[in-house]
Amino acid sequence: MLKKVYGSAVFGVEAHTITIEVNVDKGIGYHLVGLPDNAIKESNFRIAAALQNNGYKIPGKKLIINMSPADMRKEGSAYDLPLAMGILTASNQITEDHIERYIIMGELSLDGTVQSIKGALPIAIKALEEGFEGFILPKENAKEAAIVSGLKVYGVEHISEVIDYFHNNKPLEQTIVDTRAEFQKNLEHPEFDFSDVKGQESIKRCMEIAASGGHNIILIGPPGAGKTMLAKRLPSILPPMTLHEALETTKIHSVVGRVGAQKGLIAQRPFRSPHHTISNVALVGGGSYPQPGEISLSHNGVLFLDELPEFKREVLEVMRQPLEDREVTISRAKFTVTYPSSFMLVASMNPSPSGYFNDPNSPMMSSATEMQRYLGKISGPLLDRIDIHIEVTPVPFEKLSDERKGESSVDIRKRVTKARELQTKRFEDSEVVHYNAQMNTKQIRKYCKLDDTSMQLLKTAMERLNLSARAYDRILKVSRTIADLEGALSIESTHISEAIQYRSLDREGWLG
Repeated sequence: MLKKVYGSAVFGVEAHTITIEVNVDKGIGYHLVGLPDNAIKESNFRIAAALQNNGYKIPGKKLIINMSPADMRKEGSAYDLPLAMGILTASNQITEDHIERYIIMGELSLDGTVQSIKGALPIAIKALEEGFEGFILPKENAKEAAIVSGLKVYGVEHISEVIDYFHNNKPLEQTIVDTRAEFQKNLEHPEFDFSDVKGQESIKRCMEIAASGGHNIILIGPPGAGKTMLAKRLPSILPPMTLHEALETTKIHSVVGRVGAQKGLIAQRPFRSPHHTISNVALVGGGSYPQPGEISLSHNGVLFLDELPEFKREVLEVMRQPLEDREVTISRAKFTVTYPSSFMLVASMNPSPSGYFNDPNSPMMSSATEMQRYLGKISGPLLDRIDIHIEVTPVPFEKLSDERKGESSVDIRKRVTKARELQTKRFEDSEVVHYNAQMNTKQIRKYCKLDDTSMQLLKTAMERLNLSARAYDRILKVSRTIADLEGALSIESTHISEAIQYRSLDREGWLG
C-alpha cells in the first residue's frame, strides 16, 4: 500500500515542500531513498524505538520510502515524525483520511517525545502558500510558526497526540498568536538603555547621528572607556522594526534555530558580537550545509566587532562586498544561496597594542611605529565603508559617581525616527537607497549642496587636518544626517564642522 505524507526542507531562508512516499510490499527490508543525510538515515532506529514504546511497530515487510524531489539534498532529524506517520498509515496500523492536508515535522526521542526543529517560520510560510490546511510540529516551535496567519498550527509534545488526532479524531490544541500585539509588546522595553551610561555626552550624540543616517561607526579608545557599553545600547535607539522587517529577521533566526520557545516574533533589532577568532564562513555564512553567518543574523540590526585589529585580515576583507550589496551570495558547484545582510557595522579598537597610545597618564606607552603597524591591520577599503570615527576617552570619577540618570533610549529614538522619516521621504523613488549612508555619488551631489561658507570651511579643514579624499563624501553624508536631525533643509557650516570632528582615523598621526 502506498501513502503520502508531507514535510519540508529549508534551503537558504526559503522552504521547499517534500513529499514522503511510503510503500509497503511483500518481502523484507527498509529502503530510504531521495538523498537523505546521515541524520535521516539513522531515523529508522529512533522511529522503531518510539513506535515500540507506544504499542506500534515497523512492519516486518519490505518498506520503500522515497523523499521527493529525489535530487534535492535533505538534512537533519526533523523528518522522524512524518516518516513514522507515513509508516503507520501505509501499514494500516492507523486509519486516517486527511493526513495529506498537513505538513508534519519533528524529531523523535526513543520514548516518542517530539523534539524541536529549525526553520519553523519559513516552513509555515511555504505551507500557507501551497494551500495546506495545517502544520503539526513540536510545541517549542509552535509560537514561531503561528506568526503566519491563515494556517492552523498545532504544537505537539508526543507522537501519541498525532496518532490520536488522525486515528481517533481527538482534537489538538491550536496555537494562535496575535502577531501585531506580540510585535507592539516588545517595542518600548529595550534591554540596554542609554540612561545607564554616565558622561560620554559627545559619544552619545555621535551614536544618535550614526543611528539616524544608518552610518557605520568605529570607536577608538583605551580599555574601560565604555566602547562596548555604548555599542550594546545602539539597537535601543534605532527606529522600531516594521512588521515586515521583524518577519524577515525572525525567518533568518528560525533557520539556525535561534528563536526561543516563548518568543515567536523577534521585535527587537538583533545585536551580534562575534569573537575575533571567527572564521570567514562563520561570519558571512556557507559551509557544506549552507547556514547564515553572523552578518545575516545581524540583518536589520547591529554587527559589533570588538577589537577590530585582532580579527584576521582575510575575515574582514570578505565583509567588504556584503557592506555594499546588503546581501551575501554563497556560490558552490551545485547550488547558489542568497542571504540578506543589511546591518549597521559598529567596530571598536584600542589605539595601540598596549591600548594607551597618546595617553600621558599611562604607564604603558607604544611607539608611533608600533601603533602604525597595529592600525595597518585594518585595510583602507574597509575603512572606506565606515563613515564615523570617534575617539572615546575614559569617564572622570565625578561623572561616574553622579546619581543623575542620563537621557533614555526611548527619547533619543524619537529624534532618530523623525530624521529617518525625512530620509524615507527623500529617497521614496529609489529601491536601493533608504537612508543617508546608502547614498551614491550622484545623490550626494544632489542632496548635499553646500553654500560658499560651508565649502570654504570644508576646504580649509581638509588641507589643515590633512584629511584624505575618502573623507570628503563621508563628511557630506554625515553632515546631511546632522541637518536632518535638526530638521534643516540645507546643510550649514555648523553641520559641516561637526561632521569633520568624526574623521579621527583620516587625520595625520593616525593612519595618514
